[in-house]
Amino acid sequence: MTDSTTARVPKPPLSQAELLYEAQQRRNRQFRTNVSLSWGLMLLILVYLFSGQDFLGIKTISLDYEFIRNNIGFIAGGIPQTLLVSFLSIILATILALLAALGRLSTIPPLYAISTFYVSLIRGTPLYLQIFFFFLALPQLGIILSGLVAGVLALGLNYGAYMSEIFRAGLASVGKGQREAAIAIGMNPRQTMQRIVLPQALRFAIPPIGNDFIAMTKDSALVAATGFVHEVMWRATRVGRAQFNNLEALIIAAAFYWIMTIILSYIQGIIEARLARGDR
Repeated sequence: MTDSTTARVPKPPLSQAELLYEAQQRRNRQFRTNVSLSWGLMLLILVYLFSGQDFLGIKTISLDYEFIRNNIGFIAGGIPQTLLVSFLSIILATILALLAALGRLSTIPPLYAISTFYVSLIRGTPLYLQIFFFFLALPQLGIILSGLVAGVLALGLNYGAYMSEIFRAGLASVGKGQREAAIAIGMNPRQTMQRIVLPQALRFAIPPIGNDFIAMTKDSALVAATGFVHEVMWRATRVGRAQFNNLEALIIAAAFYWIMTIILSYIQGIIEARLARGDR
């Protein structure tokens, strides 16, 4: 019978590749820890700057915390509206960007002309002007749009023009050999685009689209200029002006936009990691 106290069989030594991998993992963990500590320190400094304390004769900014407690819920009520405008706009922008990219790669002159004219016109005018064009100018033609619809159309058209470059680059990145191979096995142009080209182009385009969505979430504050979309910025400016606490109201709005950006950036990181599994 084998003695229970017999020494266990030692594990085989790690290979050079495994040692290098573990060392890299330790360096990555140490780097993330140092970054987290640095973030925490900078956040504490930022909080202290608005604490109203007097340290070594340096007076920090004093905020009206009673105003913040009483109005933070009202301003937070605009978050769903902000996200709604952003989601609807990014869907519209993605569709327009894909159509514009296909048009710019087309050999049919009218399609190419329409797509390039759209991109040039939208990129040549400010987003702020486009919002007011849909909201204030179209009623002169008998077309009356709500603030939400005008904002979504303006954001979708604006970002669609810029994102068309992303899709065009994604479509162009698919090698000619893959298209020829698809044709060789009997696929028609529609099947080639649907099964070969678009899946690879979308994989290339999704990370930049995530960046544009985050930027659009912040640019949705411009829609508040219509006065009929009660998102975060509209609510913050309303209570800030009414109670003469613009500083506190805008700080609350900035904090909410920052939190939304951090959350969306985290989600984008997860999506990018999943898409990169094939490369790894």
